[in-house]
Amino acid sequence: MVYYYTSTKTDPPSVVYMGKDKYENEDLIKHGRDQDIWFHVDNLSSAHVYLRMNEGMVWDNLPEELLEDLAQLVKANSIEGNKKDNITVIYTPWSNLFKNAGMATGQVSFKSRNKVKKVFVKTKTNSIVNRLNKTKVESYDYVFSKANMKSNKKVENDLFDDDDDNYPGGNDFDDFF
Repeated sequence: MVYYYTSTKTDPPSVVYMGKDKYENEDLIKHGRDQDIWFHVDNLSSAHVYLRMNEGMVWDNLPEELLEDLAQLVKANSIEGNKKDNITVIYTPWSNLFKNAGMATGQVSFKSRNKVKKVFVKTKTNSIVNRLNKTKVESYDYVFSKANMKSNKKVENDLFDDDDDNYPGGNDFDDFF
């Protein structure tokens, strides 16, 4: 399952998502979109958190309150980072992620270090994490509804197949990603 959150710090609200584990992160790395921005705690293990930018957003000029939401969510989903103060969260466009067969599951690098930005997080802000956790959805149905699709067994079995099959309305889950 992919976890979905909603940040209300933008209008319209922003969709944020992350993989449940390193294996799911692999799928997210493969199926990202140009409007996705990847977030991770720098130099520590953490969740891969993605922002699906709303129309008109620019990756290197995101609203400060939205950046704070994302940084707090990443920190809260890092076993080591969650326990530490003064951590750095890095972020970059999905298109800047680099992955090759020699890398460990869930591991990524960057095509260009110049396209990696940093956010400093002094301490965990529970009110932000709690607000985001109240919006957490752990279901593919959420994605299906956002793509105007119905979730059914055939679709669920075909979640990440990169193929040409069509569902009513011309939607297929891999088309969402």
